[in-house]
Amino acid sequence: MYQSFYGFREMPFNITPDPRFLYLSPTHQEALQHLKYGVREKKGFIVLVGEVGCGKTTLCRRFLNELDPAHFDTALILNPRVTETQMLKAILTELGETKLARSQNDLVAQMNRVLLDRIEKGRDIVLIIDEAQNLSNDVLEQIRLLSNLETDQQKLLQIVLMGQPELKEVLAQDELRQLRQRILVHYELHPLAPTDVDHYIQHRLSLAGGSGRPAFTRWAMRALHKGSGGIPRVLNNLCDKAMLSAFIRESDEVNYWDVRRAVRDMKNLTD
Repeated sequence: MYQSFYGFREMPFNITPDPRFLYLSPTHQEALQHLKYGVREKKGFIVLVGEVGCGKTTLCRRFLNELDPAHFDTALILNPRVTETQMLKAILTELGETKLARSQNDLVAQMNRVLLDRIEKGRDIVLIIDEAQNLSNDVLEQIRLLSNLETDQQKLLQIVLMGQPELKEVLAQDELRQLRQRILVHYELHPLAPTDVDHYIQHRLSLAGGSGRPAFTRWAMRALHKGSGGIPRVLNNLCDKAMLSAFIRESDEVNYWDVRRAVRDMKNLTD
């Protein structure tokens, strides 16, 4: 409703994980560098943890976009609630394989052949598993075994596990200590600081084609940080509702009361 009124080319606060709109706060910048470092140095296992809505998926898509497709093959698994066999098939399918073995042992052998063939052709392979806190221990053990695939010089597969803070509790289990010992790169995303919230909002308004309308007051910014806890997804929802409130008033300013109304509306939806 407010897009044409404020002159935006597109909606500035959609919650879809569009890497074009990724705001690289200091914590997101550092997380991205950890991912790049882990893959570049072939560290094997990389873990990225962050609260729900912190931007892990968007960051992941940005990371994938920055990998050179002429050198890297990637497999992105978004549904980790699978068996060991289903996981192996999903990885091979993501890597473009169409004829898949049936048994788990044959799938592992096929995986080894596929990875060796691609390594010999000068390619590196990166596996990213989102929502990894939902992986069963059996599937995590299968993934650990995949990390054993190697030549004399390097691992055949770089593995990135991304998940909510519960992933730390999963990996802390005693039966997963062998996997835990293989994790050489680990980073935890943090919520946006108050100054980052200001920059984040201006960043998205600008990318959406904004020309300074509407302006967010200082008290609106403070209320947005408090109401969102610095979580980008929550912040998007609050900004969208607050701008709608300002639009209804036909105002070029989003004020504290617009944000307060947005916070109240969101609270009513979640209660």
